[in-house]
Amino acid sequence: MELDYQKLGFKCGLEIHQQLEGKKLFCNCLTLNSDQEPDVKFERRLRAVAGETGQIDIAARHEMEKGKKFIYECDSADTCMVEYDEEPPHELNKHALETTLKVSLLLNAKIVDEIQVMRKTVVDGSNVAGFQRTALVAQDGFIETSLGKVKIPTICLEEEAAQKLEDGKDFVKYRLDRLGIPLIEIATSSDIKNNEHAREVASYIGMVLRSVGVKRGLGTIRQDVNVSIKKGARTEIKGFQDLRSIPKVISYEIHRQSNAIKQNKKLKQEVRKAEPDFTTSFLRPMPGADRLYPETDVLTVRIEKDYIEKLRKQLPKLLKHKEEEFEKKYKITKELARELIHNTIFESLIKKYNKIEPQLIAHTLVNIPKEIKTRFKHDISKLKHEDFEEVLDYLNKGKITKEALIDLLLKKIKNEKIKLEEFAAISEKAIEKEIKELINKKKGLNIGAYMGILMGKYRGKIDGKKVMELLRKYLK
Repeated sequence: MELDYQKLGFKCGLEIHQQLEGKKLFCNCLTLNSDQEPDVKFERRLRAVAGETGQIDIAARHEMEKGKKFIYECDSADTCMVEYDEEPPHELNKHALETTLKVSLLLNAKIVDEIQVMRKTVVDGSNVAGFQRTALVAQDGFIETSLGKVKIPTICLEEEAAQKLEDGKDFVKYRLDRLGIPLIEIATSSDIKNNEHAREVASYIGMVLRSVGVKRGLGTIRQDVNVSIKKGARTEIKGFQDLRSIPKVISYEIHRQSNAIKQNKKLKQEVRKAEPDFTTSFLRPMPGADRLYPETDVLTVRIEKDYIEKLRKQLPKLLKHKEEEFEKKYKITKELARELIHNTIFESLIKKYNKIEPQLIAHTLVNIPKEIKTRFKHDISKLKHEDFEEVLDYLNKGKITKEALIDLLLKKIKNEKIKLEEFAAISEKAIEKEIKELINKKKGLNIGAYMGILMGKYRGKIDGKKVMELLRKYLK
């Protein structure tokens, strides 16, 4: 059943969390996410403390009452005494702050005058200290979308939590290598109109983040969705695997709340987990303001207006605009442009091989590897830049036809020797002769049948487009 979001009193906002490259937020450890065997192990128990309001946060109390022991392990190559909470934090990572400031400017936000780091009580074990360090960087931003302006009230810079490995009856085990990685948190207002609009907003903010060069890969960006309906309760949903799942999970949550309201059930504000089947499950009560208090071990950072103006002049071009430029300049599809803006050799290959159309070079770099992976089940990560250069060089010099590109790249993956004579192009005169003989020998076939015979016999040696032109000429 299609939902009437406006009639339901639908409210929805997003929180986007994006990891940054380089060093951690409060120490000199690199953001490696090590996969080495752990060489450091220790245990802790955590206790919630009162925030600035003098009260213990309801979510923190909920976790503390579980009484679990926390087991930590990590690789000493990308952790130190700061992660173990045995040493005070170092000064705030200036590079991470600069990246956050650039993102804030691209999102039309107003930078605060002074950065004050706060402690946010977290006693589920994901932070050894029992709190997460976070700092407000900018406020009152916005983005333009297909359904109007969506406001961005806050942009924060905070430290990433540890990675949960195992959740037992009386213990939780964590890996600490991720702890302390700089994390940008972007929160939108509840201007989002429906489930598909939520995906559009998340996609746009993700594009802005990629434009400034953030950490890439699985788990480096996460989206949390806050959603509610009239007579329902605000619910924060965590654990989205990708953008495509957002509309489905939101739809499920709206149906869940609607059914509960019809049954006169009392809904409470809570945090829920997005499951793989697009349902949600209870995690903990919704945290409040009681968990925040100032961090006294980190100095405040003044943000001067001259510095902001300098950064404004250095802002990168948005990937959306780069994609549009590629699309027009090289006459390629939007999908190809999106994949090629990160390709380090595309434009240099166009300059180097000026006898080949840019569309064909784009096809060779993006579509042919995909075909090799799906059709032949080969590992396309084995293809190196020099492999593409080699086969395109053969094409540019007229030694092969474009039909041979996939076979040659397959040989490069298999590490087989290339014998160019096997792929030498057949002359147009020879093709014409072959076509005449074939038509005389097998009269009455349709053009597709003749094409199949010729391409099967001379695969990789003849230009399919040219063959089709000649067939049409002699089949008139």
